Amino acid sequence: MSEHGSFSEQASIYDETDTGSGRSAVRIASVAALGGFLFGYDSAVINGAVSAVEDRFDADPVSLGFAVASALLGAAAGALTAGKFADRFGRLFTMKVAAVLFFISALVAGLAPNLVVLVIGRIVGGVGVGVASVIAPAYIAEVAPARIRGRLGSLQQLAIVTGIFLSLLVDFLFARAAGGSRGEFWFGLEAWRWMFLAMAIPAVVYGLLTLTIPESPRYLIATHRIPEARRILSTLLGERGLDIKINRIRETMERDKPPSWADLRAPRGGLLPIVWVGLGLSVFQQFVGINVIFYYSNVLWEAVGFSENDSFVITVITSVVNIATTLIAIASVDRFGRRPLLLIGSVGMAVTLGTLAVIFGTAPLNEAGAPVLSEVTGPIALVAANLFVVAFGMSWGPVVWVLLGEAFPNRIRAAALAFAAGGQWVANWLITVTFPALSDVSLALAYGIYTVFAVLSLVFVLRWVRETKGKELEEMQTGTTV
Repeated sequence: MSEHGSFSEQASIYDETDTGSGRSAVRIASVAALGGFLFGYDSAVINGAVSAVEDRFDADPVSLGFAVASALLGAAAGALTAGKFADRFGRLFTMKVAAVLFFISALVAGLAPNLVVLVIGRIVGGVGVGVASVIAPAYIAEVAPARIRGRLGSLQQLAIVTGIFLSLLVDFLFARAAGGSRGEFWFGLEAWRWMFLAMAIPAVVYGLLTLTIPESPRYLIATHRIPEARRILSTLLGERGLDIKINRIRETMERDKPPSWADLRAPRGGLLPIVWVGLGLSVFQQFVGINVIFYYSNVLWEAVGFSENDSFVITVITSVVNIATTLIAIASVDRFGRRPLLLIGSVGMAVTLGTLAVIFGTAPLNEAGAPVLSEVTGPIALVAANLFVVAFGMSWGPVVWVLLGEAFPNRIRAAALAFAAGGQWVANWLITVTFPALSDVSLALAYGIYTVFAVLSLVFVLRWVRETKGKELEEMQTGTTV
């Protein structure tokens, strides 16, 4: 990775003082986080289309699982390449490329004549998702003062869950208007196609809004555009000590070697401990099965006896719960810290997932082999599923993104964040692609596996994750803790 424009020491200049305009930082961070909105929309929109896609293209469980998870492969590729791309072409250009990818994905997936083209459209969108998952938390960490960095970093997750909610709401509205996801709607296209096509609108909005925020001052200084960088820094931080801050950036650029993937390696071989911790956070965030709720919940609730309409309503309610709990995390992450929220979330997820595993494991089976929930176990399962979302939404959802944006040493931030985000998307893909096969065997088995990972996530946090609340980014330099 080129040193010019890297996601490196620039964040340090923002953490020394909070004298700049907090409102400017919030506005800039909010626009950057809109990539997360499209990230959430693109990831979850498949939920309402799963059954229709299965029927329309006569897809078997393996093909269906791959179609649902295909976007995640693109996301992994996008995440792994986003840091280097942004280093070379700039942060704003990278955001605009993501917006274009989302737009193309909406058209290709929505108009796909067969399952292969649908998968291609989903992969294109997935690349956009991967790019957004890296560029937003890194950019936000660069512009956020230390005292509100957790809250601004949490905007990424708020945008993600809002995108999930809107996609599920759009799915519900199109399906209801057309009499089902398979029904014809505008211009003779089935409702499920419009679920994908609707993403073109926020993609355009995101692209246009990126025109209203500044380029990273660090990137501008690296490319010798000092007057532009000075204007932006003045808006964010005020004039006090501005020349000193700019000089520190330039001195650091001259002192440090260009960052690369090799910087992630420990002197004695393997990866730096902090990189392993970042990867572990990313993997556990996905291995608890959260995206099963948002990718497959309609199919899941239909399988245990709810109607398609009721399943849509349940899914929308769950997404609202996710938004509400993310707001709780935003309000508390800078007050209580990152580590306590993760610990509380792990316990909550373990209990609720375990409850679901027991319910599905003890329920009688119908002729198709699916569990049949009673008037008692049905509501309990619904409550447990939503409490699981509460536990995740106030902890592992937003806090992982905050930590990935702030906790790596400056010199390796771009490479380490890209590596961790890439691992997150691979983990997401594994969970998503295996759920249909696991659920065919036993829903209790699937949720039992997710329960085990929730318990392991608790052990992981207790043993390896360290608190970063209130710390300046310069304090993340040793690479030994996160």
